[in-house]
Amino acid sequence: MRVGFIGTGSMGSILLEAFISEKALKPDQITASNRTREKVKRLSEKYPGLTYADDNIQVVKNSQLIFICVKPLEFKTVIEQIKPWIEKDHLIVSITSPILIQTLEEQIPCKIAKIIPSITNLVGAGASLMMFGSRVKSDDRDFLRKLFEKISKPIEIKEEFTRVSSDIVSCGPAFLSFLLQRFISAAVEETGINQDDATFLTTEMIIGFAKLISEGPFDLATLQQRVVVPGGVTGAGLIALGNIGDTFNQMYHNTHEKYRTDLREVEVMFEK
Repeated sequence: MRVGFIGTGSMGSILLEAFISEKALKPDQITASNRTREKVKRLSEKYPGLTYADDNIQVVKNSQLIFICVKPLEFKTVIEQIKPWIEKDHLIVSITSPILIQTLEEQIPCKIAKIIPSITNLVGAGASLMMFGSRVKSDDRDFLRKLFEKISKPIEIKEEFTRVSSDIVSCGPAFLSFLLQRFISAAVEETGINQDDATFLTTEMIIGFAKLISEGPFDLATLQQRVVVPGGVTGAGLIALGNIGDTFNQMYHNTHEKYRTDLREVEVMFEK
């Protein structure tokens, strides 16, 4: 199948490169476009055989499956550009959470899906979130699942849970990276340990932690119970972490408020 990418920014390029690195797609199956053509040209140089398109219309003409990987407020412009060349058998996938499937089905006559990837997919790990429109057939669903199984563990969700699921799957690596940076900085500040040493130890701990959870006999609760010894050092540290309060609640509040703002802006944009 010929696959197109409209937009090769942060997440678009991550998804494209994940498919190639995990051998889910060959470069010569892919046609890509970007507002900044130099970005796509660099991808074509990195992956010989990949076609970099002059415009979004060329992507549509060359592809059966098309990933639209642009910011929410760029969607209307892209849809208006490609609409005359869209056929009902095209399968368009949005990776942009505030763009609702119903909105796209009202704009273009083809099959629509929404799939939210994660930066973890770049190493063939993590989840991907899948939602399907009313025109998507069972064989289309199967194809997309098999494609994303090469780079992730795909899970079908209800669109109403897009934001919270994306917070965990897509935003989560950034949130945890922030916390781990604070974890490392505090170790350096409080004890004088070398920054590189603290970073190495933390990285190896996280890799081992992930394996214990995914491959070992523990879940989050039982792992904590196993490490915490009554009256021990870990328990003393957890007392401080208990003061975290509603920080994570506030995090979800903030992401959902931004999501609601984005939804309103997209709705207004398509009404114009």
